[in-house]
Amino acid sequence: MPDEPVAGDPAELLALLDRLEGILARSGLGELEVEAGRTTLVLRTAAAIAPLDVAPPPVAASTPPVAEAAPAGETGAPGRHAVVAPLTGIFYGAPTPDAAPYVRVGTEVVVGQVIGLIEAMKLFNEIKCDTAGRVVRLVAESGKLVKAKQPLIEVEPT
Repeated sequence: MPDEPVAGDPAELLALLDRLEGILARSGLGELEVEAGRTTLVLRTAAAIAPLDVAPPPVAASTPPVAEAAPAGETGAPGRHAVVAPLTGIFYGAPTPDAAPYVRVGTEVVVGQVIGLIEAMKLFNEIKCDTAGRVVRLVAESGKLVKAKQPLIEVEPT
C-alpha cells in the first residue's frame, strides 16, 4: 500500500533518522530528502539553514575588541556558570509566544528545570538547567539561532 504514511516503532524511526543523519554528514550535501509513500522527510545541515553572513558594520577605532566566547560552562564573570545549547537551532525562552518565559533574571533554578526550547529539524527540544542557582543573565535571544555550546543563560550557583 504505497499511499499510506510510514508508521512503526518510534525506536526504529529514531534509529532510521540517526542513520540518515550520518549519511547526510558523510555526503557533504546540505540537504537530504527521502520519500516513502505519502511521507517525505527532509534533513538539512546547520549550514543549509543558517542565515547568510552579512558583513558587519565598520567599527570605530575607539571601540574595544570583542571578547571571544567562553568555553562551555564558563563565563567571563567569576562564580557564574553558563548553561549552554546542546545543539544548533532556534531558541525559544517560552513555550508559546504569549506565555510567560521559562526563566527571568533573578529566577531560582534547580537541576533539571526547563529553561527554554530549541527547535531543530521541526522538533522542539527541552533545554534543562544543569546547575542550581539564581539566573543572573539571559544570553540567548528568543526566536534567534543559537549554535551548539553557545551560552543560553548564566547562573550564579547556590
